[in-house]
Amino acid sequence: MKRIDFETHFVTQGWVDALYANSGYPRFQHDPATKNRRLFYQPEGGEPFGDVLLDKLLEMGAGRIGMMDAEGVDIAVVSLTAPGVEQFGPALSVRLAIDANDQLAGAIDKYPDRYRGYAALPVKDVDAAVRELERSVKELGLIGWKTHSNYGDSYLDEKRYWPILAKAEELGASIYLHPTVPMIKELRTYGVALSGPPFGFGVETALVMLRLILSGAFDAFPKLKVVIGHYGEFLPFLMHRINWAYATPHVVADTGATPPLKRKPADYLRDNMWVSTSGNYLPAAFKCTREALGMDRILLGTDHPYDSMKDCLAFLESLELSADEKSLLYGKNAAALGLTV
Repeated sequence: MKRIDFETHFVTQGWVDALYANSGYPRFQHDPATKNRRLFYQPEGGEPFGDVLLDKLLEMGAGRIGMMDAEGVDIAVVSLTAPGVEQFGPALSVRLAIDANDQLAGAIDKYPDRYRGYAALPVKDVDAAVRELERSVKELGLIGWKTHSNYGDSYLDEKRYWPILAKAEELGASIYLHPTVPMIKELRTYGVALSGPPFGFGVETALVMLRLILSGAFDAFPKLKVVIGHYGEFLPFLMHRINWAYATPHVVADTGATPPLKRKPADYLRDNMWVSTSGNYLPAAFKCTREALGMDRILLGTDHPYDSMKDCLAFLESLELSADEKSLLYGKNAAALGLTV
């Protein structure tokens, strides 16, 4: 069976240059103490971003294909890494997005049996973002839009961004909602150890998904498809708890105490959300996700090059899944998101 990896990342040289040139944040700078490059989203802390990682992100040719062959990944769905272009000013964001999408489409054209891709969008210029999503899907053949948990000063649920959601639904394009360093200042106190993958990434991404639900976005756009990594960033564990405000009698009886929704919050997670396996190798996390969402909602995602394809696949193989479950995980579930092989 073919293995489709839904979460892998790349960068362009234009993205790198923009981070070096940026006098504000996000930006690359060299730490005088360690003499290593760090990626700073804010003055607090900074994510180590060495040459080994950067070189892997820039590699979209034979080197990456060879690594996929060695690890048994047949198709990689590739997206521009964080920080997304939405963190820059609107004009630069538009240029970076178009360039990234063109380069990604070029790599797919060169390796049509090995790559698919998610578009980057200049979210702060909503009209430009809508146009670029349509171009990316209809002309470049990308499967959707990869966005991030915040845009520096705002979240995706704000209604100014809803025209992008409407276009995604119209096109049948999925949205990969990916973490970035939180804009919640309390999550940045201890640098990447709190704000990054161990905790802050997941907290804010889960927050954004719940905000989308409570905003009524999925009532407005019921066919919208959202993919979230790391087994849904805690949300499967909370499937019962998040219904509390819509199921507890004394709250339900107080009209106006909660935003009006057509269904309970967990229903939107079951119907509009898929999750990938990226970066969480705890058997209990997989089992919880499978029980809460069902096997047909879980996608292979390795988070290359931040995590290891080899380690991810070794973990999944250790779970002793049935042949049918592996078939869903590695390939068949991708069909619901417009990717068939």
